[in-house]
Amino acid sequence: MAMGAAQASPDGYVAALAGWQRMLVERLRKDVLAAAPLDERIKWTHLIYFSNGPVLLIRAEAKRVLFGFWRGKRLREIAPRLKPGGKFELATWELREGNSVDADLVAALVREAVRLNAELGNPAERSA
Repeated sequence: MAMGAAQASPDGYVAALAGWQRMLVERLRKDVLAAAPLDERIKWTHLIYFSNGPVLLIRAEAKRVLFGFWRGKRLREIAPRLKPGGKFELATWELREGNSVDADLVAALVREAVRLNAELGNPAERSA
């Protein structure tokens, strides 16, 4: 998927992918949604998951898939591969062809990220 390709729905987003990226995004999406009750939307042209504000993103680019968390800097103890960067406490995990992510690890990250948003508030608000 070319960066910036807009889709109307999460299902449309996944359907527009092909090959390893589609398989990886389908798996991440399944594991994320199984881990916690989240509101899944298309925002900023990729998949964003919300619970008291944004929790995480799945973003397919030309040669990688980003799996990122708004409070990712606080999650690095669970997943040291999360690389800090961007606004707020964002950290992302860069996945490439041949990479996989363990479902238990995804569940642990999602549950902790949701817990942090419940405890600390919406990470997109300036006071968070």
